[in-house]
Amino acid sequence: MSEQEKKVSQQIASDLGILDAIVHFNLSPDELQNHCLDKKQAKLTAQGAITINTGKFTGRSPLDRFIVKDSITKESVWWGDINIPFNEDKFDILHKKITNYLSNKEIYVRDTYACANEKYRLNIRVVNEYPWSNLFAYNMFLRPSNHELENFKHEWLILNAPGFFADSEIDGTRQENFAILSFTKKIILIGGTGYTGEIKKGIFSALNFILPYEKNVLSMHCSANTNSNGDTAVFFGLSGTGKTTLSADPNRLLIGDDEHGWDNDSVFNFEGGCYAKCIDLSSENEPDIYGAVKKGALLENIEFFEGTNNVDYSNTSITENTRVSYPIHFINNISTPSVGNSPNNIFFLTADAFGVLPPISKLTAGQAMYHFISGYTAKVAGTEAGITEPQTTFSACFGAPFMPLHPTKYAEMLGEKMKNSNVNVWLINTGWSGGEYGVGNRISLKFTRAMITAALNNDLADVDFELHNIFGLNMPKNCPEVPSHILNPKNTWEDSSKYDVKANELAKAFNKNFIQFADQANNEILTAAPKVI
Repeated sequence: MSEQEKKVSQQIASDLGILDAIVHFNLSPDELQNHCLDKKQAKLTAQGAITINTGKFTGRSPLDRFIVKDSITKESVWWGDINIPFNEDKFDILHKKITNYLSNKEIYVRDTYACANEKYRLNIRVVNEYPWSNLFAYNMFLRPSNHELENFKHEWLILNAPGFFADSEIDGTRQENFAILSFTKKIILIGGTGYTGEIKKGIFSALNFILPYEKNVLSMHCSANTNSNGDTAVFFGLSGTGKTTLSADPNRLLIGDDEHGWDNDSVFNFEGGCYAKCIDLSSENEPDIYGAVKKGALLENIEFFEGTNNVDYSNTSITENTRVSYPIHFINNISTPSVGNSPNNIFFLTADAFGVLPPISKLTAGQAMYHFISGYTAKVAGTEAGITEPQTTFSACFGAPFMPLHPTKYAEMLGEKMKNSNVNVWLINTGWSGGEYGVGNRISLKFTRAMITAALNNDLADVDFELHNIFGLNMPKNCPEVPSHILNPKNTWEDSSKYDVKANELAKAFNKNFIQFADQANNEILTAAPKVI
């Protein structure tokens, strides 16, 4: 053990209560990769990246995410099925159990930070039981310089112990795994699960409280890009809507692919890396992500082609949620630093499997807030077990599992910023046209890209629009490089009366979902709801 590691070990013991541990402090990616391979916790791929198996959990466990209910959070957090309260005393006891568990072990410690805008920088110390979890933290968070590390003081602490299992009856958890945030202690406890996404989403959840509640900064679950003129675009969308694909534009610079803040004059990335899905990854469809799978990247829960160490990206035998994490500089076309101007255009992406919503429509401020709170998309048959026909999916603010405050808080901030910056907000349907799933066809990616390009280039400023009779959306009558007849979805259905029936069904689903938010929504938001005919 080096003198620096001895010093850090002593500091860890005195500051964190982890005693007699062998501490590996701020190891390089190469060193962490070697530790993973030497411990036989990882396999080396033909591309030079390593792959690991996260164990029982290959995704987040939303029902096992808790927030400590105390004087800071009691009246401010939106408690319910998403933000589940946890007892203060139970947290302290569990905290002590984890530090005892990590004592006398070989652990990996990393000092890092979140928020590319220095005004909101959040210093984080991550303590990991496994070297691959520490590599994930290196890839995903922002990396201090050597000079910054000399006097680094952490504000938040993550204790990550996948091998520690809670006793639910004693510890107050639902089962053996847990992810718990304490805003008073500024500590995140993660145990019983090796899924690395819990680490990044823990800090995202913290920022979704800190920035809007304390700093008047809108936190967003979105991707963002910009161009050489500083025109910034933001893309919201749930899984399967095309958020990553559409924000990866060869003519624009990527700011980030998942988590951002928007203050008075900038959009900034929270992270220093990307955590991309790998299912059916190919160099043709996702060249940037495919090229980022190289030494330093961390693949999760993938399989090899038999007898080789070549990744079979189509293999879902472990999970459909195969992932890869890598530093953002593994992508060539990026903005440095990961900051852009206030957005000129915001895109809400939805894959409407019912063939109802137009492929592009422009939203008023009230409609933007309404659709932001709704966070709609649809799941189609085959995407999950038991789904045999299209199903509506709503996730408030396009990221409900990570939002500690009431969704109307984020929506009203969005509306205020829209009005102050004169930003255009567009609803983009990347789903079906000419009928619902199984009858119609998915809207061509070529046409979707052309519509987004037209919006970015201001080519829709002078075209005529028409109103959707149920959703009240402004639909352009013309768009460069796009057949005009598809711009009004009703035109694409063989039987227009069947379209009206399906549109009414979807409108009713929107209205039913919104009941839970209505008591805290202002009149501008409420009047933007679809009108059932």
